[in-house]
Amino acid sequence: MEILTSYNLIIEASVIIILSFIFSGIAKRTNIPSVLMLILLGVVLKLVLDALGVGAVDFFPVLEVLGIVGLIMIVLEAALELELKREKLLPIAKAFTIALIGLMGSTYVAALILHEFVPGMSMSAAWLYATPLSILSSAIIIPSVSTLAEVKKEFHIYESTFSDIMGIMLFYFLTGQLDGGEHSSGFAGFAGNLLLTIVISLVASYLIILIFQNIRSQTKLFLLISVLLLLYSLGKLMHLSSLIIILIFGLLIANMPLFFQGRIGKWLHLERAKQIYEGLHVITMETAFVVRTFFFVVFGLTISLATLVNVNVALVSGLIILSIYVIRFIVLRLFIGSDIIPQLFIAPRGLITILLFYAIPENAIVEGFEPGILLFIIILTSLIMTFAMIYDKRRSSQAIRKAQSLPVGFTKWKAPSVQVEEEK
Repeated sequence: MEILTSYNLIIEASVIIILSFIFSGIAKRTNIPSVLMLILLGVVLKLVLDALGVGAVDFFPVLEVLGIVGLIMIVLEAALELELKREKLLPIAKAFTIALIGLMGSTYVAALILHEFVPGMSMSAAWLYATPLSILSSAIIIPSVSTLAEVKKEFHIYESTFSDIMGIMLFYFLTGQLDGGEHSSGFAGFAGNLLLTIVISLVASYLIILIFQNIRSQTKLFLLISVLLLLYSLGKLMHLSSLIIILIFGLLIANMPLFFQGRIGKWLHLERAKQIYEGLHVITMETAFVVRTFFFVVFGLTISLATLVNVNVALVSGLIILSIYVIRFIVLRLFIGSDIIPQLFIAPRGLITILLFYAIPENAIVEGFEPGILLFIIILTSLIMTFAMIYDKRRSSQAIRKAQSLPVGFTKWKAPSVQVEEEK
């Protein structure tokens, strides 16, 4: 047990962060998601702990806390990047529609597959299990699409963020219905809950910005993050859609000239508020990086690779993955057109999938469901995205080289026109 002493834990945590930074550099060069390398690191650490005779350690409480904080930081980071302008309303609406249809379609088909192939899986439980498997992972997508064209990059940021939020809302709506308790009030209750959350989010966001712009202390940013974590946790206890609080605050502080107009705009000190935004942006990125690092390493420590050799796991996972890309192909063709590479294959599952899977209530747990399905889908969708990004990068490089080989001013070869001199 010497390996778990205080100084050893500090050394191990430091080495993990350093390795994560190196993995990020490798990911930019190779397009292999750093998430896969972090999970593999967790698996290797588990083998090392087993070899050293360290007893079983319950990592679930750590995993749950890291997942919640990571989720908040990732959504906040994405919201701080979103610029709301009139010309972007159509792309945002299109991304929202694609995310919604993709989420509902994938969840429905995955629920049918789970109901058919998993012993003891009722249709209501199948919907609950299928929801985490149908949510795009912004934790993987956002860092991975930085090299894409601006339009495609923005689309993936919008789509993955909307998928995260709507997927979480759907999951907890289904949980409430499955419990059959006081919070299972159907669609009307869900809509009322959503409206109440939006109103609270707007009021809280305006108050936070107006109050914090007047705080002179240089150490107020972690205070601000603490307030957001507090609001999120209180919202969860009140059964509100708490992630909307984080999203709306991020959108509001990132687009202050849009939201602070008229009389309320006179109360805003824009320069002071911008300093809060800039500092929050840096801290959010740094915190999201650290939390994401430890979340996926700890997840790697908790998984069992033995389930991957199960034939039923491979069959169910393969069918769900196939349905994901078939539905995605149809939706993207309808709303975007023929230029859907590599967008078609950028549909990895990750942090939220894991977090929600572990949040399934005890009364809804189905013993016949193999956790290997979760791991199988996360790994394969990430690898598919990797190969698609590598292909797209090569295709772009070839197009650039081809364009550079042409003479200046020419885009393609044209036959020279023949001028006939008129006889005198």
